[in-house]
Amino acid sequence: MRDGRRGLAFDLTMLAVVGVLLIAAVIAAVGAMQQQFYSPSAFVERYLSALSAGRAVEALALPGVAVDSAELEAAGLPATASEALLRSAALAPLEDARVVSQQPDGDVTHVTVEYEAAGHGGTTTFDVERDGSIGIAPTWRFATSPLAVMDLEVRGSMQFAVNGFEVDKRQVSADGVEVDPLAPLPMLVFSPGLYAVSVDTAISATPGVAVLSDSPFHRFPVAVQAEATDEFVAVVQDKVEEFLTSCATQEVLQPTACPFGYYVQDRIDSLPAWSIARQPTVQVEPDGAGWKIVPSEAVAHIEVDIRSLFDGSITQVSEDVPFLVGGEIDVQPDGTASIMVSGPDGP
Repeated sequence: MRDGRRGLAFDLTMLAVVGVLLIAAVIAAVGAMQQQFYSPSAFVERYLSALSAGRAVEALALPGVAVDSAELEAAGLPATASEALLRSAALAPLEDARVVSQQPDGDVTHVTVEYEAAGHGGTTTFDVERDGSIGIAPTWRFATSPLAVMDLEVRGSMQFAVNGFEVDKRQVSADGVEVDPLAPLPMLVFSPGLYAVSVDTAISATPGVAVLSDSPFHRFPVAVQAEATDEFVAVVQDKVEEFLTSCATQEVLQPTACPFGYYVQDRIDSLPAWSIARQPTVQVEPDGAGWKIVPSEAVAHIEVDIRSLFDGSITQVSEDVPFLVGGEIDVQPDGTASIMVSGPDGP
């Protein structure tokens, strides 16, 4: 009997030990599962995974990402910031995105990540907080939205592209067609994210600039100055030459609204005959919301007979008349350009 009791006690002890080990294993498994799938780090990794794969809708749907105008205004950010760039077409891929630290701080956990975007390395820290639970598993949300505001100033064009996604200021600005061409345009973007801004239109172009958005719920400026394309300069050159050639058809000493003329104190005895001996070489450069033709030298030629008021003698004048020609160019809402040619000091 004693041997039987000892065997039963031994078996019960072994069962208890196995039970404790099983419970410990379950607790460890649950802890590992929570760390892998239900921790602040895992929550941030899901966000990074969505951005890395270009799934903007999925990233935006995570708790705490999307914001409304009241939240923007309360944070000192423009309430009218456009959401046009919160889409897959405007995302640049993230590479090697990973969590490097997780630090609890009261009700908030600071999760720091490292990543690469088009060869540019970056580090961003997110604030994450509890958002309830699913069964025994905790759920999380961003305590501070990972979105940021890019104040984008594009001079020389109403159209531009961000990571290849085409944007028109008049379509995304709260002011619509009344948008100030020179005013910075506030646009919501994801953090982290690399945003390359460029211009490539028939009128203007630029290699562009790239900026890394790495600070959640912050505002950062980006300025782009487009330059006139060779095709646009060629069009302006043709228009200037047509204008000056037209001026030369006027049989007067001072062609109306033209940048050249000839002054005499005596009386003309024949109608002046003008021609353009040398056309200017046109240069176009940005000027505020529009463009200007840089004043450049040209030469007109005049043929005219002058009668002296003193003795009535006639002098045949054949003379080159140097002058400067400039002008202003306004780009219309439909994309066409209005070119006004003038002298160096205006019309």
